[in-house]
Amino acid sequence: MDIIDSIILGILQGLTEFLPVSSSGHLELGKAILGDQSVPEESLLFTVVLHFATALSTIVVFRKDIYQLIRGALNFNWNADLKFFVKIAVSMIPAVVVGLFFENQLEQLFGGNIFLVGWMLMVTAMLLFLADKAKNTNKPVSFKNAFVIGVSQAVAMLPGISRSGATISTSVLLGNDKTKAARFSFLMVVPLIFGKIAKDILSGDISTESQNFTALSIGFIAAFISGLFACTWMIALVKKSKLSYFAAYCLVVGLIAVWISWIN
Repeated sequence: MDIIDSIILGILQGLTEFLPVSSSGHLELGKAILGDQSVPEESLLFTVVLHFATALSTIVVFRKDIYQLIRGALNFNWNADLKFFVKIAVSMIPAVVVGLFFENQLEQLFGGNIFLVGWMLMVTAMLLFLADKAKNTNKPVSFKNAFVIGVSQAVAMLPGISRSGATISTSVLLGNDKTKAARFSFLMVVPLIFGKIAKDILSGDISTESQNFTALSIGFIAAFISGLFACTWMIALVKKSKLSYFAAYCLVVGLIAVWISWIN
């Protein structure tokens, strides 16, 4: 993998981890349009590095919130901070179950199936459009809401369903405050990313032989910087109810994907 490839993939990972356009869906479309050989294959180590970069960018953006949550939780009282941590744990259950028991089935969907990607992008568009029209409230995320949002995160493992789009939209449609919904959506993915990284490392499949560590470093930096930008931007957009722009984008791309699959 050369430097340009690592920069492109790093920026793609950083942006699409937070913007509601589905990174997996866009990668599948890229493979289908350009051909598998035209899209650089990410090594497992490179994938781990990029995901670590986006997790780190989330921690940086929410550093004050995370510090406050940890400090409050360490009081070992059933306070709001400890409750938030438990809600995060509850939200992880559906994705963990799907990842552990249906990993092989999911992998079979990532084979350039642009018909599926197109329809899932349109589902994402519908969710974003509905969430954009929802009235803002001051309602926090409840334990029940946390599990339902976790289910939407598990569904977002499908190519074409945006994780951030699905979780934020689900939270808002459940009547939660938009700012709180975005905050919960971004923080809930951090333990999952670190869990996936740990799983990949412990699997023994990661090899550091013949790796271009310059490309790895540049990819990390690109993903981290673009992740900082996308995370901050997305929070501002949710506050201003600007999700309809992404809904329109996902709808257009989804329709084009379905049309291409039909003519081919």
